[in-house]
Amino acid sequence: MQHDVELLILGGGCAGLSLAMQLAQRGQCAPRTLILEQRVCYENDRTWCFWGDAKTPFAQQAAHQWRTFKVVNAGQERRVDCSETPYRMLTAEQFYNAASLALTAVPQMKLKMQSTVNSEPQFRQGRWHFETPDGAISAASVVDTRPQRPPAQDGALMWQSFYGLEIECAQSVFEPSCVELMNFSAATSERVAFTYVLPLSATRALVEFTVFAVAPFTSDALALDLQSAIAQRVKEANFTVLRSEQGVLPMGLADLQATLQSADPTYVRVGLFAGAARPATGYAFQRIQRWAADCGRAMANGGLPISHPNEPALRGWMDTLFLNVVRRQPELAPQLFMALFSGVASQRVIRFLGESGVLADYLAMAWALPHRPFLRQLFSFPRSP
Repeated sequence: MQHDVELLILGGGCAGLSLAMQLAQRGQCAPRTLILEQRVCYENDRTWCFWGDAKTPFAQQAAHQWRTFKVVNAGQERRVDCSETPYRMLTAEQFYNAASLALTAVPQMKLKMQSTVNSEPQFRQGRWHFETPDGAISAASVVDTRPQRPPAQDGALMWQSFYGLEIECAQSVFEPSCVELMNFSAATSERVAFTYVLPLSATRALVEFTVFAVAPFTSDALALDLQSAIAQRVKEANFTVLRSEQGVLPMGLADLQATLQSADPTYVRVGLFAGAARPATGYAFQRIQRWAADCGRAMANGGLPISHPNEPALRGWMDTLFLNVVRRQPELAPQLFMALFSGVASQRVIRFLGESGVLADYLAMAWALPHRPFLRQLFSFPRSP
């Protein structure tokens, strides 16, 4: 079957569907769009978290929000008030349902599940041509959100790998009002590791074990650490596993500009392996929403789709410097994060993490960190992503 569309979106994940929802807001004026997703169906297999007020995209759809989070290392605990911009959790189920409703209302936008392309696209007579198991597709422009599989070890400055289980306990064991953002394990020279707990009630929580390292970790490699982290929190309480989630996020892509380069501006690459994730944190959801809004506006004005913007110079430099220090001395990371959360006003830290920071916030962050490791790194020609 031949499909001729104005826009082809390869991948119906967070980036692809976010753009589709932006375009769907145009109603009958939306471009004729086809989204190809290789999954058979969507599952509630992940969560996206972010800080934001009531006007932040998807804030109203978030399943849970917290006004306090804490960071813990070696018995030292720092609690942070984030009531002005609560920490919010959006489930995959909520996000995919919102996308389905938006696309159903616009007949010229189609989502096709269990669909892949058989070969690299061919550009002929001003259009991109693809072969799929269901037939040929041609498109005037393409947004490619497909991730790099498997991730190459040298493809990023560091990798964030995580494995988590949502559990229901027979007894009250969690503090529902406070997120455990980072509870660091013993420092090593090989990796930064911490437990992340999103308490959904006194008896229910998503518990994740996360590692920052120079190579990605599989869920199997993190399974024992996760089991230990859960055991420390639930003690003797019986619990039931409700679901799992896992992921690998690049932190500082090594060849980002090469990835984004295209022989033709009608073909753009976006998503986690094309600049969606913040290098120093891995947070990506709100960055994707901002890109989707910008891309949708560009297309609404008769332009072409756009890729993720470059990192602002100062933030990009600071993220790269921070990652190089952590890469070189992973055992320092718990101390560095504790210094940030203990020595800087909470709203400054949140603005920095949420990418709305101003120069004063950046200066405060730099002043709070121990200076010697960063000065040493400055004079050791750090690797840039």
